[in-house]
Amino acid sequence: MAAIELTKDLTSEHARFSEDDAELGKLTLKVKENLSKSEVKDGDVYEQVEHLLLDKISAGEKNAYFQLGLFYFYQNEFEKALNTFEESKSFNYQSLFMYGVMKYDGIGGEVNMKEGLDSMLQITEVDSPLTKHLIYAACYNIGRSHYQGYGEMQSDSEAERWLLMAADDGNPKASVKAQSVLGMFYSRLGTEHHDLKKAFFWHSEACGNGSLESQGALGVMYLYGIGVKKDMDAAYICLKEASKRGNVYAMGNLSTLYYKSKLYTKACELGYQTAQLNEEDVPLIAADTDCLPLYIAKGIAMACFIYARCLVGGHSLKINKELAKMYYSKSYRFDPDICALLQHSTQQGII
Repeated sequence: MAAIELTKDLTSEHARFSEDDAELGKLTLKVKENLSKSEVKDGDVYEQVEHLLLDKISAGEKNAYFQLGLFYFYQNEFEKALNTFEESKSFNYQSLFMYGVMKYDGIGGEVNMKEGLDSMLQITEVDSPLTKHLIYAACYNIGRSHYQGYGEMQSDSEAERWLLMAADDGNPKASVKAQSVLGMFYSRLGTEHHDLKKAFFWHSEACGNGSLESQGALGVMYLYGIGVKKDMDAAYICLKEASKRGNVYAMGNLSTLYYKSKLYTKACELGYQTAQLNEEDVPLIAADTDCLPLYIAKGIAMACFIYARCLVGGHSLKINKELAKMYYSKSYRFDPDICALLQHSTQQGII
């Protein structure tokens, strides 16, 4: 197995809007309390919160524009959100940030990567207390844009530069996502930036700051001695904790580790649990855990193969070779390379 390498399907990072989230929460609660005195109809809360925010805008409260846009965004009214952020981006940096994210990803309108990137660059060029909480996320999004690239904009060196600024030497208040992404960035084989010691360093920083993806990645690195001395105890701890938190790639690796260690009951239970996931689950898990879809699929493929091995060998189960064939096929469907690698390990007597 190799370390988790960075893929192109990176998602954007959203900044924290604690004060505005709290203000929206208070406003919504106030509306609900007032409505509880009378019969509540569907949409009443939405309409009254919207009405109150529009009244604030009419009264000249400029920050209410951003709160209204954020309210629309949380309600999945993306076109309204984009229009509101566009209307206020010239005088509200938070609106400019959200406008940039939505334009880059094509949320609420057509994709415009250049306009999204320009919005992030504007935020990093302003020396103001009003942008302090946006800087790290903006730097990450700029790094992401250079890594993914469009036209002549792709540049690994520029991506590295901006991601390092976003990661800020492992600062827990910086972009933890950038720290995790750097771990994957330095894990890419065949690139001039391949450096497994740096990969291990950044995954360690990100894991310490709460990254689920990096916790699973560290487990794999310890398990196979990638960028660090092999340590089965550390591998087990990382993989077990990441699995508990929902890292599917960690689940696949942990079920394989259980099987190799002849802990067949545990291998069977975790393998079966993970093998029940299907293709439509992958994007939902990716959104919920912020883990890369490619490695979620690999985790499912590993789990399917291990569960099939348990079915063939009668490990903690009644032998069922027909059912095993189904899970072997499912493993291949999710990731042919993982399936072939595990099949080779089986032939070599490794598992």
